[in-house]
Amino acid sequence: MKKILSTRVLVKICVLTTILLVLIIYTIWGNSALMVSMVNISSDRIASAFSNFRIAQVSDLHNAEFGESNTELIELLSEHEPDIIVITGDLIDAGHTDIEIAFDFIKQAVQIAPVYFVTGNHEANFSHYDQFKTGLEASGVTVLEDEAIQLVHNNEMITLIGLSDSDFTIKGDMFNEAPAMVNTKLNSLIDDENSYTILLSHRPELFETYVCCGVDLVLCGHAHGGQFRLPFIGGLVAPNQGLFPKYDSGLYTDEKTNMVVSRGLGNSIIPFRFNNRPEVVLVELNTE
Repeated sequence: MKKILSTRVLVKICVLTTILLVLIIYTIWGNSALMVSMVNISSDRIASAFSNFRIAQVSDLHNAEFGESNTELIELLSEHEPDIIVITGDLIDAGHTDIEIAFDFIKQAVQIAPVYFVTGNHEANFSHYDQFKTGLEASGVTVLEDEAIQLVHNNEMITLIGLSDSDFTIKGDMFNEAPAMVNTKLNSLIDDENSYTILLSHRPELFETYVCCGVDLVLCGHAHGGQFRLPFIGGLVAPNQGLFPKYDSGLYTDEKTNMVVSRGLGNSIIPFRFNNRPEVVLVELNTE
């Protein structure tokens, strides 16, 4: 009887050890295995010249590297031949900033397509942001700080707006102050209701404000996919959204506004993610 019991205990230990090892290997792989998430956006407001226009979204890199000098990330971007690349904040990590990693990536990315950048909360909390911005612009990146520009393709246009992260100006009650501030900014920037409008903003939790302002398409990050993704449930926790965030990954639609939330690429306070592979989002525009 004792031998049978000891055998059963040994089997249980072996099974549990195997499960633990599988989870560890899966987690390690899941933090380094890049993937591309395709999102198709169709609208009769999109100018015909922008049909099949491809936007590669890079978000929340946090100084992570995928291959030496981010070779794997650059190869993935190049393979999908985007018309533009947009970076929706947190290219660096304020806690352990390595500007050279960021610039190495940028210098290669601008060789693939025009690059547009908006800040995240980590840029807002980086004491040398002005120097960082200067370096980005010197490398050929268009930094959008609460401004709108026109993208021209085959003599037709769409509007691209970039918002600076709210952490630059709000140091108190973000939940109550940010919506009004962003509403004011967007109303001053959207001056042509006939132009299809794409907004680059780090924060998905402000979706209701983007809808109220009539933005057509929003590209966001910040939520890190909820960090730990649970089957059939989704993300577990996200900055400024707390437990079981409403906007953590993928496409959300309300009225005429679409919002794409990238799960991002790197990690910050929590050093790993689970069931939540790092992603580049590839948005393709199409005319209905």
